[in-house]
Amino acid sequence: MLMDQAAQFRRFRAPQEDGQTLVEPPWRALPEVVERNRRHLAEMRGDMQGRSLADLAAAARRSLLQHAIAYTRQYRDVPRDLVDRAAAVATPLVLSGHQPELVHPGVWYKNFLLGQLAERVGGIGVHLLIDSDLCRSASIRVPTGTPDEPRVESVPLDQPAAELPYEQRGLVDRATMKSFPHRVAQLLKPLVPDPVVNELWPHVLRCLDEEPNLGLCLAQGRHRLEGEWGNVTLELPQSAVCQLPEFGWFAAHLLANLPRFWAAHNESLADYRMAHRLRGHAQPVPDLAEIDGWLEAPFWIWSDDDPERRPLFARQEDDRLLVTDRERRTIDFSLTADGDATDAAEQLADLAERGVKIRTRALATTLFARLCLSDMFLHGIGGAKYDQVTDAIAKRFYGFALPELAVVSATLRLPIEHRHTDQAAQRSLKQQLRDLEFHPERFALVDGSVPVDALPHVAELVARKQQWIDTPKTEQNARQRHHEIVTVNEALYPHVAHLRAQIERQLNDIERRYHAVAILESREYAFCLFPREPLQRLLLDSPP
Repeated sequence: MLMDQAAQFRRFRAPQEDGQTLVEPPWRALPEVVERNRRHLAEMRGDMQGRSLADLAAAARRSLLQHAIAYTRQYRDVPRDLVDRAAAVATPLVLSGHQPELVHPGVWYKNFLLGQLAERVGGIGVHLLIDSDLCRSASIRVPTGTPDEPRVESVPLDQPAAELPYEQRGLVDRATMKSFPHRVAQLLKPLVPDPVVNELWPHVLRCLDEEPNLGLCLAQGRHRLEGEWGNVTLELPQSAVCQLPEFGWFAAHLLANLPRFWAAHNESLADYRMAHRLRGHAQPVPDLAEIDGWLEAPFWIWSDDDPERRPLFARQEDDRLLVTDRERRTIDFSLTADGDATDAAEQLADLAERGVKIRTRALATTLFARLCLSDMFLHGIGGAKYDQVTDAIAKRFYGFALPELAVVSATLRLPIEHRHTDQAAQRSLKQQLRDLEFHPERFALVDGSVPVDALPHVAELVARKQQWIDTPKTEQNARQRHHEIVTVNEALYPHVAHLRAQIERQLNDIERRYHAVAILESREYAFCLFPREPLQRLLLDSPP
């Protein structure tokens, strides 16, 4: 059983080399996988509270495209041929998603592959802005200093604010936002000339008057830049996805069958943890809880007047379904496991009109996207890991497998010339320090640094240790033999102290270099810190 689970849950590793990409399944195979997924989706049969899965998915796709086109048109052009594709019944849909933040190039690479794959299969790529996640910090890490002594500083895009979902996170201070590229460029100047932040930021600032939301300003500015670089995709916040009528039906079906979903969710997580030998109950996501007869659902709930994100709990009472945040709000739905979901879906829409937000958590986000919205979902490495749990949940809850996903990532390092570290030299120096501790006699007489008047004493110590080494160890002499060897070692330490200090200085220099290289070669810096040329070389060339 454990071997089966280990085979089911795959492991993914970020590319290690500069400019290296990860596309799995391989790029050349993706169109075939998209077509295979489309056939699989067409064959899936499921009843969603009296509505067929095929009907729900077809309507959801139409709604998604309608809203994504309208949203994207607010800030950039949508090509006419893409609108024409959206009107076609059988247009392939490829989706991806990420929080609306300044991501590193390996994440941004996914956006461009989304556009390339959609074009290759004659379809449309839609990127979801996961704005139900918390905006924990409105800043990015920026390297500065010199190649020999670099350091990292945190540069704010905005003044600090409460940790709220991106959907609720407004801009606090326009001056901080406007001065961001200047502050970044000044810090980067000794290391990186002409960062793309100077090209990106005019697009971001254009959004300030029209869209005071911090995350959407960043996302729309980035999407405008993508358009200038030739990437054709649509975007839509996940908050808008959660207001689609079809999402309301999907959520109502899940809530009406929450005991089954709750069990499938936690059992699938248990399998994942066992396969990966994970002891923590928060990895890759926490279990859904049960408290006083209330079952936790895979949704968040908050409101405009109380924007703190809380888990949603539910329980069935006869023909009524109660949902609550267990603190301020309890809502009564007309919904049962075998009943129609029309009234409940309408109630969910009414809640949205009144400023009450019910939003998906990570696994439910991609569950709806892969089940009802797309022919393929492109994940990064982290998302692909946790979404293997979604695959297992779907098999338990719906009785069939979800369409195959793709894993996309890349590694790009800032183009900073610097000295590299010598790992062989580091290993050699560490071994020498170890030898100095346990075998000082090998060094005490070799470099001529022992004073002449001390030579007889040092030679006597070396001979004394050799005598004990040559003495066979027995049960009777073991303790004394060990004591004598340690005593000689300690007596020799002062005579090799100068050599130890020299090696430690060399080792410290190498380890400082390791620290510097770790700063300079991190793959996690935001894409806007890079010059245009290496970014475009990574993003615009078709994968091998």
